[in-house]
Amino acid sequence: MAKKENLLRSKDVAHILDCSPDDVIELARRGKLRASKQGRFWRFKHNDVLSYKNKYQSASA
Repeated sequence: MAKKENLLRSKDVAHILDCSPDDVIELARRGKLRASKQGRFWRFKHNDVLSYKNKYQSASA
């Protein structure tokens, strides 16, 4: 059986990226941050969030 990966909520991602949950959802809607929609909620893989954060930090440095 496949291991179920823990998915993060937009609130959790906002804390990691130091922005608002609304900003996180907007990034997901625009396709800049990988996410999946479960019902009306957005869910994010931890590795995808860290990849986005590293890419963003290296671009702004």
